[in-house]
Amino acid sequence: MAARKPISLVKGDQSLVQTWPDEPGRFTEDHVDSFLLWCIKKGSSDISIQTDRPVYTEVHGILYPATYRPLDAADMAVFLHKIYGPDALARLASGTDLDVSYEIRPDRYSRSRFRVNITPILARGRDAAQITMRVLPAEPPRMADLNVEQQIIDGWAPRQGMVVITGPTGSGKTTLLAAGIRMLLERPFGCGKILTYEAPIEFTYDTIHSPRSLVAQSEIHRHLPDFAAGVRNALRRKPQIILVGEARDRETISSAIEAAQTGHAVYTTTHTTGVASTVRRMISAFDKQERSERAYALMETLRLIVTQALVPRKNGGRIGVREWMIFPDEIREKLLDMDYEHWTPEIQRMIPFYGQTMMKSANIVFDKGIIEKRYYLLLTAAGGGH
Repeated sequence: MAARKPISLVKGDQSLVQTWPDEPGRFTEDHVDSFLLWCIKKGSSDISIQTDRPVYTEVHGILYPATYRPLDAADMAVFLHKIYGPDALARLASGTDLDVSYEIRPDRYSRSRFRVNITPILARGRDAAQITMRVLPAEPPRMADLNVEQQIIDGWAPRQGMVVITGPTGSGKTTLLAAGIRMLLERPFGCGKILTYEAPIEFTYDTIHSPRSLVAQSEIHRHLPDFAAGVRNALRRKPQIILVGEARDRETISSAIEAAQTGHAVYTTTHTTGVASTVRRMISAFDKQERSERAYALMETLRLIVTQALVPRKNGGRIGVREWMIFPDEIREKLLDMDYEHWTPEIQRMIPFYGQTMMKSANIVFDKGIIEKRYYLLLTAAGGGH
């Protein structure tokens, strides 16, 4: 069937509202990459592909239809097979969602990458699917691109111990982590062997020139079963740095502590919203009978905690607003001499002296006129501190 003439389904900038000019009457795998590249050229940050609905792209936070017709089950099967593989439908039918990365290489010199989530849904009374694709930068940003504070940069590269990046979903944890890894790679003498375990792999480092470094990236569920298995795997491969995409369960946190105790620098993330609450949440992952021992082991390894929130700028885009605390030897020793159940208020008291509270960071960007008052109030209400 001939390609459908592009049509505007909504009012607005014609370059944004037109649907794909080469839309076929039926999608095949040969169409998928061309369509996704067109979405990128259009300026899309996210692409939503759902059974019985047109494809939508998000540009500057607004959804626009990218196809004229809704995609039926056959179209969706093509996208699922192309993006995930032949067992996508079976995996979805088992009641699980899928997190993967997807890459297009139009030629040997360029590539486009996506973070992909595939979730089973109900559409018009039938089992169906939604594919959400986040367009990823071609290479990791630099710390300067993210306006990262110098105190965080100074504390980013311990010889051993744990650096934890925290924040809610969509707060830019992975992006900040990737920028930090890039900074380590670009040091004059590199950083040795880095092993990363991610779900999925969002940023790659093969475009970063670092002749004295070696990066190997493994994707959880594709290459290894879980993050804890990744850390155990790393300990057999003599790395200098281990990146664990998320420390979200007892086994992963315990494995990360062990890796940090045995001479490695470990970088990871958690879904918490403050320095003190991060320590409390990581300790609470353990059973009561082992909580005390694991708490002190965790404190021995902590070097830096950074909590980040992404807030809209007045002039467009978003800015990272951060709370952080560095854990030098004297602070760890002081906390190790205390009952761990008293750590939360003590850490909260220490943050202004060994880092910066979320309230202080919010004050800075608000006073500079970078963010609106409503976002400032949200940050200060959530962050507390002075």
